[in-house]
Amino acid sequence: MEGTERKETWDEFRELVNMRPAELEEWLASEESRGAGQHKDGGESTGHASGRRIVGILRTARGDLSDDDYRHMRKVVGYIRRHLAQRPSGDPRDTRWRYSLMNWGHDPLA
Repeated sequence: MEGTERKETWDEFRELVNMRPAELEEWLASEESRGAGQHKDGGESTGHASGRRIVGILRTARGDLSDDDYRHMRKVVGYIRRHLAQRPSGDPRDTRWRYSLMNWGHDPLA
C-alpha cells in the first residue's frame, strides 16, 4: 500500500473510529456487544472480532502498522459508512444498529 493510500486510510479510520481503546474494550466485554451482529456457527460475531482487532490497531504506533492492518482499517471505514446510511428512525440509543456500530469502534451518539 502506497503512502498516499495509507494517509487517506489513516485519516478516514481516525475520523470514523471515535471510541478510545479502553472504551471499546469495555464495550466488547458487555452482553449487548456479544449479542450484536452476525454470528457464524454460534461463535463470535464478525463485528466483535473486528472490534478486538481495532483495539490492537489503535494501540499500535502508526509507523508499525502493516499493510494487513491498513486493509482492515479500509474494511472498518467501509462498514461504518454503509451502516451509518441505514440509520433507523427514532431513538437509536438501545438498538442493535448502534451496538453493531460500536463493535466496529463507532458510537453514533458520541
